Amino acid sequence: MRQERVERELTVAGPARAGRPRRGRRSVAVNLAESPLTWLHARGHLDDRLLAAGEALRRDYETAALSPCVTMRWDAVRAPTTGPALAPAERQIAARRRFDGAMEVAGRGLSDILWRVVCAGETLAGAERGLDWPTRSGKLVLRLALDRVADFYRVP
Repeated sequence: MRQERVERELTVAGPARAGRPRRGRRSVAVNLAESPLTWLHARGHLDDRLLAAGEALRRDYETAALSPCVTMRWDAVRAPTTGPALAPAERQIAARRRFDGAMEVAGRGLSDILWRVVCAGETLAGAERGLDWPTRSGKLVLRLALDRVADFYRVP
């Protein structure tokens, strides 16, 4: 896999989106070529709003554990806790509802490219081939789909 590493300042919310780390601050190496969304964002094809919408969709996809499980699960058994936080199963159910809602808002046809690029991590060219679309049509359709998802997640 191709590497495109940059140094980003490490903040409470994770690596900063842009800019070099300030002197004396903790930093982390980020591979911009890691996901198709960050690759498109780094080259100016997606703005910050669309990237945030795609990342929210991917986070819900992963939290809902919708990807196939190919190995045995070694999760520790947790004792029940008290407090306002959701239990892991409740977080998973809530993420699944948000994911399903976002895909429904995207609509038929647009949800296909969303799933392939955002969730499955396919490149745009690979998604276009898989969907039998014309070359270079995926970027426009992905932008439309991410715009609808951004409205669903209320990304400013």
